[in-house]
Amino acid sequence: MIQLLVATRNRGKVKEIRAFLDGLVDQVLCAADLPELPETVEDGATFQDNALKKAREACQASGLPTLADDSGLVVDGLDGAPGVISARYAGEGATDDANNRKLLQELAQRPEASRKAAFICSLAFVAPDGTEQLFEGRVRGTIIGQPQGENGFGYDPLFLVDGCEQTMAELPVAEKNLISHRGQALQAFKEFLSRVP
Repeated sequence: MIQLLVATRNRGKVKEIRAFLDGLVDQVLCAADLPELPETVEDGATFQDNALKKAREACQASGLPTLADDSGLVVDGLDGAPGVISARYAGEGATDDANNRKLLQELAQRPEASRKAAFICSLAFVAPDGTEQLFEGRVRGTIIGQPQGENGFGYDPLFLVDGCEQTMAELPVAEKNLISHRGQALQAFKEFLSRVP
């Protein structure tokens, strides 16, 4: 593939995706490279809805094959919250710390079993020829009582990965990328791209 647009203005995320797709895509652009691209209102009921909406709008506006993602945390004991509002769980413009504090408050009076959770990432690929494909990654874990670790962002310091003795924020970046929800979804996308003529 010659060009791929990633429907995000987060250059850190684009750098990660660019490295992941090295050798399969000649040029990876992001929304920040195309200032005329409209901002998508993420009002879908699911991660898949939001990812597809972002990819469709950016593809239509740019005329380029587009990849978009939506991801977040779902907690069993909170009926799947924070879910699609993970980034704004404590309100619009909320910081990671504010979201983490709210999550811990919501879980404070609940039994230990209610702390089981998953990070989910939905990736949507939309091409000008009408091709649409969804990819998903999921990693299970438990929400712990206080943040641990300096790496990562969002809920990473509270998310103890199943089968590990470390939170997502304590894992080395290379290891995190192998097991993370986004890493899994990107791997599935990479396999899809490798089969496309």
